[in-house]
Amino acid sequence: MQKKLVVICLINFFIAAMMGLALRYSFISSINLNYRYLTHAHSHVAMLGWVYLMLFVLIVHYFVPEKKPVYNRLFWLTEFSVVGMMVSFPFQGYAVISITFSTLHILCSYYFAYLIWKHHKTKSIVTSKLLKASLLFMLLSTIGVWCLGPAVSMLGQASAFYQIAIQFFLHFQFNGWFLIAVITVFFHILGINNSKEFKLFFNFLIASTILTLALPIQWFAPHETLLWVNGIGVILQLFTLFFFLKIIKTKLLEVIKHHTKLIVYLISFSILCFLIKILLQVITLIPEFSEAVYTHRNFVIGFIHLLMLGVISGFLLSFIAKSNLVSYSKSLYIGIYSFILGFVLTELLLLIQGYKFYYGNGMISNYYLLLFIFSVFLPLGIFLLLFNIIKNSNHEAQTTKTS
Repeated sequence: MQKKLVVICLINFFIAAMMGLALRYSFISSINLNYRYLTHAHSHVAMLGWVYLMLFVLIVHYFVPEKKPVYNRLFWLTEFSVVGMMVSFPFQGYAVISITFSTLHILCSYYFAYLIWKHHKTKSIVTSKLLKASLLFMLLSTIGVWCLGPAVSMLGQASAFYQIAIQFFLHFQFNGWFLIAVITVFFHILGINNSKEFKLFFNFLIASTILTLALPIQWFAPHETLLWVNGIGVILQLFTLFFFLKIIKTKLLEVIKHHTKLIVYLISFSILCFLIKILLQVITLIPEFSEAVYTHRNFVIGFIHLLMLGVISGFLLSFIAKSNLVSYSKSLYIGIYSFILGFVLTELLLLIQGYKFYYGNGMISNYYLLLFIFSVFLPLGIFLLLFNIIKNSNHEAQTTKTS
């Protein structure tokens, strides 16, 4: 992997984390910024500047043997769009400038999907099918974005159409493009072979991803049929999880034997978060819990962070730690463990406070201060990882095997 590209991705991640920290500080003292606007900036930089671009780097690295100059140019153009959103969203929210940069990012993603579809080479049916599926979900998700304009002009931002369009985009970005792309890289690294179990896993994964869209639609356009559709999707997710664990079980034993404890811990952490994510979706089959998730913001934020920070970012960090970009010094260990600690503490606090809200038991003492303090560990961990990579000179001296 190219060091400078990974550094850019991590800088984006650090900035997104600092924006998140500012959002949590805003409940303690004024930050003189519009909370909603800053939230938009935080989410866009985290999704499109960190996860999207890191997946860009990994996919090109592992699946495009001939590194054409177009990929570097496209990366920097995409990063330009991210910086545009980074500086425009905090001050104007969704307006002409931020929408222009968002549109540029979508157009870049279309071109990226075209290039990867055309240039990717892999002897594995497993990674080929997963990679193509992730790209198709990325393209599918953008339909939601294109529907936002008509939704606002016809029915307004408070309409069910507008809210469903947003959920459509987020669902297929998170659960389709991001998650399946991460699994693609993970299966490639493990060397998963085609089998009957994989075919079942793949079919259940695709079907459950599509069907579970019914739950967020149900929140804004309630109908009993949607609950049944989501229920089927959730059951299929359990089968997906079963075959996922069955497929990787043997290969994980090899990982434990041949990799450092840090990488083993990171992969185990990510798999555990994936397991919890699916089990939480199973609980949404209980109508009362489903309603609680929708009406209590703590549960929503906690679930999004579970997927984005726990599952997806956990895997991405393990891929970086596995490369020769890092040196196994104190800064790496402290950075990774700081990130995980910040994630675990904030998730627990969000969960406990959500539980107290649900039962009408009020606030945890010093809740916002604790949330801010625990959140400090997230950007601290990212910064230490960045510091480790930038200071690592071993990468420059090695062959360009991973470049």
